[in-house]
Amino acid sequence: MLKLDIIEHSESPWSSPVVLVKKKNGTWRFCVDYRRLNKITKKDVYPLPRIDDALDSLSGASLFSTMDLKSGYWQIEVDERDREKTAFITPDRLYQFKVMPFELCNAPATFERMMDSLLKGMKWKHCLCYLDDVIVYAATFEEHLRLLRMVLQCIRSAGLTLNHE
Repeated sequence: MLKLDIIEHSESPWSSPVVLVKKKNGTWRFCVDYRRLNKITKKDVYPLPRIDDALDSLSGASLFSTMDLKSGYWQIEVDERDREKTAFITPDRLYQFKVMPFELCNAPATFERMMDSLLKGMKWKHCLCYLDDVIVYAATFEEHLRLLRMVLQCIRSAGLTLNHE
């Protein structure tokens, strides 16, 4: 993560422990236990989409495309003044995130707000966002192609990267 410019060395007075979580496929996921930080964090109550509202907005559409932003949260930079709060301890030293870690309690709301701002005017009419996933939908092929181009242009203009897998 250091080589990917996701984290940096830290001298923060904050520190959260690292936890390795075994995934279904047997590999390990690196996580930081931010429970103590999350407990004292002022909660962002920005609304996340509800499934029933999402399903209602899809009615009438016959074509659907899905996109996934690559490591979506990591595409949002953490303000330099707040980075020290993301510090985590390893056996060799202290590090902090330069980008938004997945485990922060306000990460979903922050990401959803960014995507709503990015795709304003299109959300609920032509596309849906749920965290790092985007669904584009339309009734005809021509309309779907036009909307895909619009959404992709918004994503490209914001400097975001899609998963190509």
